[in-house]
Amino acid sequence: MPIEIHVSRAGSHDALLMAAIHRSCFATAWDEAAMAQFLASPEVLCLIGSVADDPGGVMGGLLIARKAADEAEILTFGVAPLCRRMGLGRALLQAATQLLSACGAKRLFLEVEECNAAALELYRSFGAEPVGRRPGYYEHGAHAAIFSLAL
Repeated sequence: MPIEIHVSRAGSHDALLMAAIHRSCFATAWDEAAMAQFLASPEVLCLIGSVADDPGGVMGGLLIARKAADEAEILTFGVAPLCRRMGLGRALLQAATQLLSACGAKRLFLEVEECNAAALELYRSFGAEPVGRRPGYYEHGAHAAIFSLAL
């Protein structure tokens, strides 16, 4: 049976789910209160995604982006380990670029840990170009690569 991917805008009732997904993706996770703040902000786009090979589905990904004027930035983007390499990250990023572009964003900025090969490959496949670097950006000392994507 083929895998089905579904991406939708998160609603105020999704804060707890978003926190759980974030916790599965990152060592330092954002809690339900932080997610609720993002969900309440009109300039923030919150997406959640699921993969399913049966009718139940597994919520396994999220993307949060903030738009300001004609630019946007990804604040966090993650896919739970059990849902990786299935196309969910690509579907989340595709939905985000379409929605942000439709509301006037011309450019999307994102940061990624330099050793995250899967994320680097994904961003480059969308045409994102490296524009900078943040040494020691992450809590554990890893460097961040900064990318820019024309929408």
